[in-house]
Amino acid sequence: MFKQIASKVHEVRPLIHCITNYVSANDCANVLLACGASPIMADDVHEVEEITASAQALVLNLGTPNESKFISMLKAGQKANNLGIPVIFDPVGIGASQFRKDLAKTLLKEVSFSVIRGNASEITTLATWQNHSSCIDTNALKRSSYDMLIELAKNLSEKLGSIIVISGEEDIISSPHITYRVFHGHPAMSTITGTGCMLTSLIGAYCGANPTQLLQATLAATLAMGLSGEQAYSKLCQIQGGTGSMHILLIDAISLLDFSKVEGGLNYELYEKLS
Repeated sequence: MFKQIASKVHEVRPLIHCITNYVSANDCANVLLACGASPIMADDVHEVEEITASAQALVLNLGTPNESKFISMLKAGQKANNLGIPVIFDPVGIGASQFRKDLAKTLLKEVSFSVIRGNASEITTLATWQNHSSCIDTNALKRSSYDMLIELAKNLSEKLGSIIVISGEEDIISSPHITYRVFHGHPAMSTITGTGCMLTSLIGAYCGANPTQLLQATLAATLAMGLSGEQAYSKLCQIQGGTGSMHILLIDAISLLDFSKVEGGLNYELYEKLS
């Protein structure tokens, strides 16, 4: 299944409209190209609706928010909803300021999101509207019960009608009734900026190419990112490289990933609600 989903990205070459942040915009564009998609990044209010109408998915990233970008996100999100285009939301650093929380609340009220991805701190803040960390990068997954996080993801998915992704040392992908726990990736991924943003963009590409299989596409994208991180670190050790090399090797690994050639199989678990 995962090979077919990934192959569909190369076959369709979906155009992914990203209204993202200036810290990781270039990385997100390169990751999209690496996986077989095409990026476009337009955030001016005068063109976002037109650009969105030609895209196969829309990615909204809260990383460097401002008033004008928020209006563009709102217009693009509503346009995507009207056209049935998947919308993926990344509430980066939502707990860092009241401004970010207010923007996120409005977006959640006015836009229907297919997928929402964040780290444990960000998703918990989104679910409770209480600050859990002002940090964008967090080790909250280590300090929290995975059972509690799975339940939180299920409940939030049911409340918002969105697939919820909690990424970290282990990843949780949940709909109201089906939850996956992914055991791929490497701690070295946290030493470079924007891996979460890259994953969100990757989810956009996989969902844009597989709009009728959003949960499976989100799982496949998360597996692809984790596997690529492992492969990148393995090569990093061979060349005795540092964080700059890890950055390049990660994008290389995404571009070279072949699900049919994954040694040792895929490491994830399925939890299904029976009632």
